[in-house]
Amino acid sequence: MTGNHMTNDSQARFIDSLTAFTKEHQARHWEGSFGAFLGEVLPQRPHGLTRNSHQYVWDMLRRAGLNGGEEDTEPKQRSLFADELFGIDDALERAVDYFKAASAGSEVGRRLLLLLGPPSGGKSTMVILLKRGLEEYSHTDDGALYAIRGCPTSENPLHLVPHTLRGNFCETYGVEIAGQVCPYCRMRMEEEFSGDFMRFPVHRIFISEAGRSGIGTYAPHDPTTADIADLVGSVDLSKVSKYGDEGDPRAWSWSGAVYAASRGVLEMIEILKVKREFLYLLLTLTQEKNVKVSRFPLIYLDETILAHTNLAEFHKFLQERENEALLDRMVIVKVPYTLSYKDEARIYTKLISATPNFREVHLDPHALQVAAVFAVLTRVHKSEREGLDLTKKVSLYAGEDVEGVSPSEVERIRGESPEEGMSGVSPRFVINALSKAISKSEARSLTTMEVLLALKDAIDSDARMDAKQKRQWLDFLVIARKDFYNRWVKEDVHKALFASFEQEAQGLLEKYLDEVEAALDHREIVDPITGERRSPDERFKRAVEEKINISESGKVSFRQEVVRKAMVAYKQGEKFTLDSHARLHQAIEQYLFEERRDVLRLVTSTTRPDEEARQKISAVQRRLAEEYGYDEHSAKEALNYVTTLLSQE
Repeated sequence: MTGNHMTNDSQARFIDSLTAFTKEHQARHWEGSFGAFLGEVLPQRPHGLTRNSHQYVWDMLRRAGLNGGEEDTEPKQRSLFADELFGIDDALERAVDYFKAASAGSEVGRRLLLLLGPPSGGKSTMVILLKRGLEEYSHTDDGALYAIRGCPTSENPLHLVPHTLRGNFCETYGVEIAGQVCPYCRMRMEEEFSGDFMRFPVHRIFISEAGRSGIGTYAPHDPTTADIADLVGSVDLSKVSKYGDEGDPRAWSWSGAVYAASRGVLEMIEILKVKREFLYLLLTLTQEKNVKVSRFPLIYLDETILAHTNLAEFHKFLQERENEALLDRMVIVKVPYTLSYKDEARIYTKLISATPNFREVHLDPHALQVAAVFAVLTRVHKSEREGLDLTKKVSLYAGEDVEGVSPSEVERIRGESPEEGMSGVSPRFVINALSKAISKSEARSLTTMEVLLALKDAIDSDARMDAKQKRQWLDFLVIARKDFYNRWVKEDVHKALFASFEQEAQGLLEKYLDEVEAALDHREIVDPITGERRSPDERFKRAVEEKINISESGKVSFRQEVVRKAMVAYKQGEKFTLDSHARLHQAIEQYLFEERRDVLRLVTSTTRPDEEARQKISAVQRRLAEEYGYDEHSAKEALNYVTTLLSQE
């Protein structure tokens, strides 16, 4: 009964929200004559009504970065893409910089924006989110757009102002008018209004991809059969008999994608697959803001062209020397796969949430992260720097501390291999493997080891890869398991086994810090209970540091770094905790784990566990499920796996 009542209340609230939405959008509509537009609408925001497409997109991006109710001078591009795109902030920044420069009137505005990257890397999603942002922005007061009613290009009503009067217009309103009336509206002016442009109907328009208003999309067909009419339209033979002339604008089909995109954006999918004549038309449109079709003078169109393509097509394009001129007219933004396994795992989480067969399946807490580590391993390149192997690189790119490498060096290391992320495993490959594993799972639960096996099967069965690449990717699976999963799962089991782990670890951290500070200050340690003095315990410090491979020669710099971070925390009034230093956190955990190894072996022994051991095993599994993200199936498998690891050590 209560459930039905709550359902009815939810339905009522949703219906009310739909009603409010409808009323709000109806209230925003406006229509009237051009004269009424000049008197009622233009004085309110003359600058906003003369924006070109680049300025409009830039204003949308700035508004999407609203913070505390005030418009930021720089957009927080993450706010528009935050829930959809992860780990490609550099590419997003470069794309946003393009719109900023173009909106300022620079030559960048006369260039086509080309997003270049591997499949399933986020290019299409970036464009989709930009289009969605424009649709929403057009419904706001700041994003209001007005057009000549009935115009096939939804052109700005200010095009009706004669060129001889535009100087006076600029003096009056402080803005300039760019563009001219399209052939269709020019004929209407003579036929319907006898040249009286003040009576021309004007209305507010809203950007809508589905409504072909302000957003156009073109996907290439077979290049041999592609027709440029898909972009610019063609003669409508059914209307020629009515108007008697193929050159009559009313007999022209204005259904081309460039007309739908007017005032907004034109998305060109796989642009480099189109014929060269298509490219020249698009680049002329970008540079000159007009297109030329047979029987008509130049048609003014203001729109931003967003194109994307993959690496294979781009490399083919580069091989043809006659394309060099076209490349000079493009701003190319690389959109690589993310190199942070943490961001990669977030991508999987997003994709999984949209997949129905995943919703009732439990994944252990490391399943997606280990799959993400494998994916990133296929994307990074070996470093020429001595001692910096792929495992350390993956950790660095995820923002983790690595011995011998300062955070300031990460960008330089990235610069050594600018093509990193442009190839390798795609998120789609991983999700497909997971989907197959789920379809086979009877427990409706996937462990990390099952995910690794699913990825192995996907590699083995992939006909696109040669034997060498398969062996390499299988090696990456081994690295992901040994260097990452083994450590993570042992930490979980260790924490679950010892309920006081956090307190013990913090106490051990404080002891290490005391010993280090005393050694660096060349002073003795005073026992707080007995008052006895002793030298710092070097053996203890080294036992901790060796867990993360701190060398004898590197111990002093590591200790100095720890003390510096501790001092910063103290000065800020914060406590220095395990989370204050990732690598020391790892070392402390490993130290405790090694101390309790024998206890763990005893408890997890499955040969002949006594009642006390069974109770401890049950308690560990319960803690893994309640506090660390496992379920009954994955907790049992994790405990068995760690037991196997211990027996091998």
